[in-house]
Amino acid sequence: MKSTALIALAATALAAFAADERNTGSLPPVLRPLEPSDSGVFRLPGPPPVTPKFRTVAVKPPVPKPSPLARKLVAAPLPPLPLIVVAPVFNPEALPKVPLLTASVPVMPGLEPAKPVLPADAAQEMAFYCQKQIGKWTEAEARGILGAPLRNRAALDERKRANGRIFAFHDPTSRYRELELDFDAKTGTLRTVFVYPHKMTWQDVRRRWRGEVSAAEAPQGRKFYSYSNRRLDVLVDAEGKVISLGLY
Repeated sequence: MKSTALIALAATALAAFAADERNTGSLPPVLRPLEPSDSGVFRLPGPPPVTPKFRTVAVKPPVPKPSPLARKLVAAPLPPLPLIVVAPVFNPEALPKVPLLTASVPVMPGLEPAKPVLPADAAQEMAFYCQKQIGKWTEAEARGILGAPLRNRAALDERKRANGRIFAFHDPTSRYRELELDFDAKTGTLRTVFVYPHKMTWQDVRRRWRGEVSAAEAPQGRKFYSYSNRRLDVLVDAEGKVISLGLY
């Protein structure tokens, strides 16, 4: 080991001296250094260099901390959910059974609706009594004798335009199934009366009212008869049954 170190030291000294000779070759002999340089590199033999091995480590990103307001919102309790009330399904079978009253309850005379007092000629023949009121009666006056109307509809002219209103009434005398009164839209007064018999034929009409008659065909096999000596029109179906009487 000592001989190897001496040999390495000698080699180092020779290398340093050679370097000084190259660097001072242009100097005069007087200025040239006679001793070798004190500095030098001395490398001792050792083990071969070791290459470090690197290991890849996964680094997790930092988790941001919630702000104070967010922490308060998270820590605050949630409001209660609204109460939803589901209505039970109506079951008529679940209702208590109420016994029906079998005894008739008498109606107090004072609670019965007052019936209009009919004039003598109205009680005898309601259709022709209403005919006498043409041009006089208004709807309100008709209600005073016949009561509240059952229904109403528009009265149309030849061009299918509304020019009045027709109100249906119950016949207080029960002679006819129904009465219809046609009121003019401009004047508001009665202008036509229609009556619907329970059971009447064209032969019954001819026996009751005589006179000259003109006939006209109507839809669905019906016929329309008009008297020339009185203001009376009769609508008859295909079997000869009277549908209505028109008074004007």
